[in-house]
Amino acid sequence: MPQTTTVVAGLHVHTFTTDAFATSAKPVFALFLLHGRTQSYEADYIKNLTEAILAKSQGKTKDVLVIAFDQRNHGTRLVDSALNLDFATNPNHAIDMYAIQYGTAKDVLFLMDFLPSYLFPNGEHVIESWGVAGVSLGGHSAWIAGAVDPRLEVVIPIIGCPSYLNLISRRAEAQGVAVAAPHFPQTFLKTLEAQAPKPEHFAGKRLLVLSGGADPLVPWAASQEFVSRLGSAGPGKREIVVLPDVGHAVPEEMVKLAADFVAPQLD
Repeated sequence: MPQTTTVVAGLHVHTFTTDAFATSAKPVFALFLLHGRTQSYEADYIKNLTEAILAKSQGKTKDVLVIAFDQRNHGTRLVDSALNLDFATNPNHAIDMYAIQYGTAKDVLFLMDFLPSYLFPNGEHVIESWGVAGVSLGGHSAWIAGAVDPRLEVVIPIIGCPSYLNLISRRAEAQGVAVAAPHFPQTFLKTLEAQAPKPEHFAGKRLLVLSGGADPLVPWAASQEFVSRLGSAGPGKREIVVLPDVGHAVPEEMVKLAADFVAPQLD
C-alpha cells in the first residue's frame, strides 16, 4: 500500500494507493478518511478502512486515492491536548470540538481545490469524483463537509452525528453544564444554527450512516431524528446501519460495510 506525504500550504497530507496506481490510466475516485478525537491519521481503523477500500478497486474501471490528514490540534498539528478534552477539564469543550470538526470540513474543501495540482502537476491522473468518510469527530466533519459541497458524491459518517447541538447538549447535561453562557455563548449558538446540516443537503448523494446502538459517547438517539428525515431529502442512495451491540468503536463489520458501499462508485 504505497503512501505519499505532500505538504499543501503547510498541511501534511497523506495519500494511499494500490501498487498498480502509478502506471494506471484509469480515472480516480478520491476519498477522504478523517480520524477521531485525541487520535491521528495513523489510527488503526484508518489503516483498516484504507486497506479494505483500496482492495475494492481491483477489476474496476476507476482507481481509488485515499486521503488522510491530522485534524486541527491533533497529531502533528497538536497545540494543547487539554483543549481536546470534555467539560470536566475544558470549559470551552463545546466550542473547541465544533471548531475543530468545522475546520476539518473546510480543510477537505480546500484540499479538493488544491491537492490535485500538487499530486498530478502534469495531469498524470484525473480525479473524477470525491467522497468523505470519517470516524467519531471525523464522522461529524464528514456530515458537515458532505452537506456543503456538491463535489462530495459519497458521504460515510461512522459513529458520528449530524446534529451537533443535540449531541453536545446531552453531554453537557450529563456533566451538569447548562446550555448557556459561558460554555455556550449566544454567538456560538447562532453560528451552530446557521451552519447546521439539513437533510435536503444530501439530495443526490450516496450516504452510508454507520452507528453503534450501544454507543455511550455518540448515542444513536442524538442522530435519529435528523436521519429519520433523510428519506424526504430527494434523490440519492441512503443506507442506515445501527449495530445494536456496538459501542463507540469501528468493528470489522463497519469496515466491510464502508468498503462495500464505496465499490459501486468505482464502476
